[in-house]
Amino acid sequence: MIPDDPLFEPLIRNVRELVAIDDAELTRFLEAFRTVELGKKEILLFKGDTSHHMRFVSQGCLRSYFIDSAGHEFTIQFGISGWWVNDLYSYLTQTPAKHFIQAVVPSSVLQIHRDRLEALFGQVPAVERFFRIKIQNAYVALQDRTLHAMSQPLEERYLEFRRKYRDIEQQVPQYMIASYLGATPEHLSAVRKNINYDRS
Repeated sequence: MIPDDPLFEPLIRNVRELVAIDDAELTRFLEAFRTVELGKKEILLFKGDTSHHMRFVSQGCLRSYFIDSAGHEFTIQFGISGWWVNDLYSYLTQTPAKHFIQAVVPSSVLQIHRDRLEALFGQVPAVERFFRIKIQNAYVALQDRTLHAMSQPLEERYLEFRRKYRDIEQQVPQYMIASYLGATPEHLSAVRKNINYDRS
């Protein structure tokens, strides 16, 4: 029976909008997940640990980030309700993570262990198809983000961020958005003031 826990509703929607899967297969998939409750700023994955789980954000907001040798933080990814968040390189290669994953606000995460997921790939073809599409989409999004970061001025990158991720902007501090966009908080603040001035 498909779990009636509200925490699973975003995951069920996420799967069914992408692949056809019957109730029995979906139930088998969902039963392999475990819930992790995180407090604000709590770390889910530490740099240096190996990522052994695929992680789905049911409630709240998380971010993936790294710290350079000078102590500067760079946000790689945000994850809000309905999104997946991970150090995918660590997960796929089973090598130490290069990123931290942290809860920006109190959050609920559903995670499935790599071994359980690999077993399900052979048992439920729809699950394997689902993750193949998700990983393909993640690669395309990463390449698109990299190209935009190299070619667009900050103002354009920020306006695109606001257009695509309005829900994120309302949940996270400005310095995290600045680090995601590859800017200092002061530079982003100046850009935001110019945008607001131009529209007033």
